[in-house]
Amino acid sequence: MAVYDLEEQEKLDDLKAWWNQYGNLVSGVVLAVALGVLGVQGWRWWQGKQAEEASVMFNAVAAAAKANDVPKAKEASAQLAERFAGTGYAPRAALIVSKLMFDSGDAPGATAQLQFVLERSSEDELKQIARVRLAEIQFDAKQYDDALRTLDAKRDEPFAAVYEDLRGDILAAAGRANEARTAYQTALTKLDSKSPYYSFVQAKLDAIGGPLAAADPPAIPAVKPSIAPAAPAPAPAPPAPAK
Repeated sequence: MAVYDLEEQEKLDDLKAWWNQYGNLVSGVVLAVALGVLGVQGWRWWQGKQAEEASVMFNAVAAAAKANDVPKAKEASAQLAERFAGTGYAPRAALIVSKLMFDSGDAPGATAQLQFVLERSSEDELKQIARVRLAEIQFDAKQYDDALRTLDAKRDEPFAAVYEDLRGDILAAAGRANEARTAYQTALTKLDSKSPYYSFVQAKLDAIGGPLAAADPPAIPAVKPSIAPAAPAPAPAPPAPAK
């Protein structure tokens, strides 16, 4: 029994020595992990609260838009952008308000809303929608070069047909018919041939002359070999004088 007590005492002494050496480090690690867990949980709670409050304001924008109340929708969207610009609700509200403002004749205001989406949204899909609408506003203002530059941005494949169709409209209005035909043809390659949209684009292509024909290769004229006259045979050398 005494031997057992001695062994236990030695183990306790070793544990105390180890704790004296590494106790502070272990306590620090445990504390850091605990703070990390609390921090993550706190961040999630804060994000959830932000999203919940932002959703209430977004619903106010949607209700105002449904009632065609432009001032109220604009005000709610402005508050949403100011307080919750980092949420996904703010750029969506800006897209809604931009259409309301454009339909009411406020193109500069609609442009500002779309610029907010392009600058602050973290979602590529929303940015690509905003570019299409911005290009439409520029097209309506006959700012053809600006509209084409807006459409030059990188886009995903699902947006390719819409971008090229709008590009064709802009080029046709600018008097660049052949380029417009190319854009419409590109749009058609991205569409289902059975869809109404395909027929719509095809009608626009036909209206400006139809598909561009493949260019025929330039004819290479046949070159006749020039036959130079044979050189005359050299005259025979005179006979050597007799000695």
